[in-house]
Amino acid sequence: MASGASKQRLVILDRDGVINEDSSKFVKSADEWIPIAGSIEAIAALSQGGFTVAVASNQSGIARGLFDIQALDEMHRKLSELVVAAGGRVDCVAVCPHGPDDDCECRKPRPGLLLQIGEHFAVGLESVAVIGDSLRDLQAAAAVGAEPILVRTGNGGRVEAELPQELKSIPVFDDLAAAADSLLASIRE
Repeated sequence: MASGASKQRLVILDRDGVINEDSSKFVKSADEWIPIAGSIEAIAALSQGGFTVAVASNQSGIARGLFDIQALDEMHRKLSELVVAAGGRVDCVAVCPHGPDDDCECRKPRPGLLLQIGEHFAVGLESVAVIGDSLRDLQAAAAVGAEPILVRTGNGGRVEAELPQELKSIPVFDDLAAAADSLLASIRE
């Protein structure tokens, strides 16, 4: 693990709808976990470009009894293996297993998952890029002073049309690959 990663070089990604296809019926197994075109390569490029890559994901399907921790671990193993095969790595995965009514601190839009990642790497989250496809991803990022970035994949197209005023000026990209390209270009400048 890359502890001591500088805050400018940490990037936090939502999972469903950003890295892999989302489903209204939940992604419940490694077989159902299907990467969005270009997302695995984008993570590898970020990793190769010097970014520490973390994933922060609400997974209420666990609380709902739709799948268990073993199935979730298999999904994340698949993610990691695909990224490694593409020449990169995922440095940390933080998950909220609670349901929407559990009143936990880790379920986005609350900032708990992001704070866990910051503590894991011993860094502040100010200006860290947080890439998501839902309003709750963006709200969690804003709550910790991170830089919310929206992608149009998953729920992002709908969310873009409904952004609240305080988030209207955030960067918006077609997908994770385009967002990664922009982040990598910004560190070369």
